[in-house]
Amino acid sequence: MADQEPEGKNSTRPILTDPPFYLPEFEQSYRYIIDEYDVAHKDIAIFMPCAVRKPYSASPSHQLIRMVISQVFCEPQYHLVIFGTCGIVPAELETMYPYAHYKYMLGKCKDKKILEDFLRIETDRVAGYLEKTKDTYTFRIAYCIGLFREALIRGSAKSGVKIDLILPTRDMINKVIEEGDCIFEEGSLSMDDYLGEFCDELIRFRNAHYSTGRPADQTRE
Repeated sequence: MADQEPEGKNSTRPILTDPPFYLPEFEQSYRYIIDEYDVAHKDIAIFMPCAVRKPYSASPSHQLIRMVISQVFCEPQYHLVIFGTCGIVPAELETMYPYAHYKYMLGKCKDKKILEDFLRIETDRVAGYLEKTKDTYTFRIAYCIGLFREALIRGSAKSGVKIDLILPTRDMINKVIEEGDCIFEEGSLSMDDYLGEFCDELIRFRNAHYSTGRPADQTRE
């Protein structure tokens, strides 16, 4: 199952366009991660949503989020975990089929049944990963909005594994909604308001839990 084949014009894999959370390829890959994949121990897990562009690390929004994280934490401290319509996958497996081979945007879906199914399926997959890794991480941080955030919160409750910090804060989300000048109701995680708060709260978290972080000249204080 650990078949690494990047998406691209030379890829022999088809691009999957149906809602991925229904597809057997994603259930099989999820089971591989839960049943077989050895997740390396890290102090912090940082959960972030999947992206339309593949691999996820090529997404402009992911690059911004990763840049903020790298300004606050040293790379050996944290592990990135991607979740959403893809299910849930350690970021280092982003080129594994089918994670680099689908194209789907939940935000454009208006079908209530599909949205309800996503929330149910993703809640179970998040819970499964949190249960698998309950002793793998010391802390868990998430950066997400919308149904992805709801699935993460429900998955945490179902598994009994706490998410220590969920961002953006509800106050910041409400501020974005009230301003109401976004394509999606809660805006985008790449918005300056969200990213600024994300950086500030990561610094606050680091300072509360670590006596030393990155060198002072490499952090935003």
